[in-house]
Amino acid sequence: MRKMRRQSPKAMTATNGSVESADTHDDVSERIRATLAAAIGEGALKPGTKILEEAIAEHFGVSRTVVRGALGVLESDHLLERKRNRGTFVAEPSVEQAKSLFEARRKIERLLLELVIARVTPEQLDALQKLTDEEEHIHHHGDEKSKTVLSGKFHIVLAEMAGNPVLTEVLAKIVARLSLVMSLYEEDRKDDCGADHHRMIVAALKAKDLAKAQQLMDHHLADIEGRVRLTEGQGDRHTFLAVLESFS
Repeated sequence: MRKMRRQSPKAMTATNGSVESADTHDDVSERIRATLAAAIGEGALKPGTKILEEAIAEHFGVSRTVVRGALGVLESDHLLERKRNRGTFVAEPSVEQAKSLFEARRKIERLLLELVIARVTPEQLDALQKLTDEEEHIHHHGDEKSKTVLSGKFHIVLAEMAGNPVLTEVLAKIVARLSLVMSLYEEDRKDDCGADHHRMIVAALKAKDLAKAQQLMDHHLADIEGRVRLTEGQGDRHTFLAVLESFS
């Protein structure tokens, strides 16, 4: 009797084509993760917002099991949190978590500047300069969403120039979590995206002046941190105001 060769899960599909391969599931799961991460980072999904698994599954045409896989990744990145018997929600960082995130970012950005000074090329710095020019244009002609996205992009591009993917990944996750902190605790909403600070940092890098670049970065991050009031009451106030805005 001839034995049938077992197929791997990735190769198995239903005869009617209704069952997708594992590779397809992985692709869709990543799309779901990226979509939600972007919405959180840009402030479209606020801290405390409930994640509707059924709506996501319907929109992407997948099972809720696939959706939960994507949500699990975002939970491990601390962008979402699961509450027992209630569901999954956009994370609401505590005051202590916020302080730790700000501290970690300051340390990492200083280290990244050391690596950038040692490894960056003139062409890369020119590209970074063009990004600050784009920021300046967005500052005068763009909306708040565009300002937020481009401001965060500067720091990630700068980190990539350091040539250490691990540090870049860590910084990207910290920046993503800090977007929740700003949404929850920000009190002083300034009408700028840090373009001036970024431009001065680029100038210091071009001059190979590490101390100046670090000083400017410290000042820039202190300015961002100064916009928040890290009290539990402030977080509750923002959550309550969000509810009023939704129902009024």
